Parts: sequence; structure tokens; C-alpha cells
Amino acid sequence: MVRHSHPVEKDALDYLYQKFIEGNPMALAQLQCDRTNAHIARQVYDLRTKAGLTQAQLAKLVGTAASVICQLEDADYKGRTLQLLQRVAAALKRTVEVRLVPRKSGTR
Repeated sequence: MVRHSHPVEKDALDYLYQKFIEGNPMALAQLQCDRTNAHIARQVYDLRTKAGLTQAQLAKLVGTAASVICQLEDADYKGRTLQLLQRVAAALKRTVEVRLVPRKSGTR
């Protein structure tokens, strides 16, 4: 989540977090899931554009449709698979690293 320096925005974000997420394990888990999805989507987009590839060009390298790459770059898309991410990573000369780490309690 992007933190803004404006006090009113910070207060509003803090209020929303306290009202809807803090103390609610399911909401906290969903927030973390959404953050992970957004992070993955952004990485795919950033790596693709840094490589100078269009979605169609990356799709051809991966062996899929451009619409699939478009979906991968959408933070709200829930259909990502490890296998597809590994194919995309290979096309971008990267590897996928998955780590299972302890949750930090009370983190946003």
C-alpha cells in the first residue's frame, strides 16, 4: 500500500484499516492476498516493459494469448498459476522464487 505524506489521507487510511481490517483475521488475510496479487501483477508489467516487449510479444514467447498476459498484469486477476508464472519468468530470463515465511502479526 502506498503511504501518502498528507496527514488527512494518512488519518483516513488508518481509520479504514482500524474499522475494517484490524482485529479481523479474514480481512487481514484478504488484504495480504490482494497485496501479493498486486505485487505480482506489477512485477510482470515492469519486467515486460523493461524488456521492451508488448503483451502480444511476451505471449508468443510464453506460448499463450496476449489476453492471458493482460490478465496477469491485472492486480484483481485471481487465476495466476505457478506454472504460468514460471513460463513468463523464463521468457523474461528470470526465475520464480516462492517463500513461505511467518506472518507478522498486526502488519498492514
